[in-house]
Amino acid sequence: MPKQHDAIIEFKQLIDIVSQLRAPKGGCPWDLAQTPDSIKGHLIEEAYEVVDTINKGNTNHFKEELGDLLLQIVLHAQMANEASYFSIIDVINEINAKLIRRHPHIFGKSDSASCEATPDKEGLSTREVLKQWEQIKKNEKKEESFVGGIPKGLPSLLYAQKLQNKAARIGFDWQDQKGVVDKVEEEIEEFTALPVTSKQQAEEELGDILFSVVNLARHHKIDAESALFKASEKFKKRFVAMEQLAKDGKKSFEKLSLREKENLWMQVKQEEGQCL
Repeated sequence: MPKQHDAIIEFKQLIDIVSQLRAPKGGCPWDLAQTPDSIKGHLIEEAYEVVDTINKGNTNHFKEELGDLLLQIVLHAQMANEASYFSIIDVINEINAKLIRRHPHIFGKSDSASCEATPDKEGLSTREVLKQWEQIKKNEKKEESFVGGIPKGLPSLLYAQKLQNKAARIGFDWQDQKGVVDKVEEEIEEFTALPVTSKQQAEEELGDILFSVVNLARHHKIDAESALFKASEKFKKRFVAMEQLAKDGKKSFEKLSLREKENLWMQVKQEEGQCL
């Protein structure tokens, strides 16, 4: 495995490369033209590409995508340094201090970077560690609520899951999965009982259904965002297979009747060995 010293050398080279790309004299015109606002979309895109490689289990591609994500972090830090806001060193110092501060059961209550402090507590469970983390975070940020501090720019399913996790960590949660299932069924009944013309109320009730389903996923230790993505990919794969079957039969897929399309759908499922 690479030694820590090697990692430091390679990371410094990355910082130097990015600095050269942004140099007013001899730099890259494209890189020089960028601002944090112009490339913020790249940051999100690279993060999603990392997640995609994890889902696919592609180790080599995973390494590449992590590098692309790291580049975005270094590039944003370089721009901040040019504007005299902070440097990449400040970024690293910040996360180092935060990790030590929020793990007093490992490092003690010292804010220093030393790992030799006496642990504050030992033998904490995972749940207790998470609860401690949230309490320390709340105190640091002086938030009035335990469920504060979740970025509203997150995908909705992920936002809901983080919100529920925060509430659960301080004891506000269903005691068993049956209660969660009952809640999902209750929300569906409320939705189906609505007047057809009540669009605003229907949106609210549908949101309650989705929120309850996310809770169900959480209780089963399933990531709702990942589960929905996989279900979407499964639908896409089957739909493409339907189109191919129609093409093989010399038929125009879009001109098929709904019944014919449903028959193709069942044929695809049968070929997958998943016929109901």
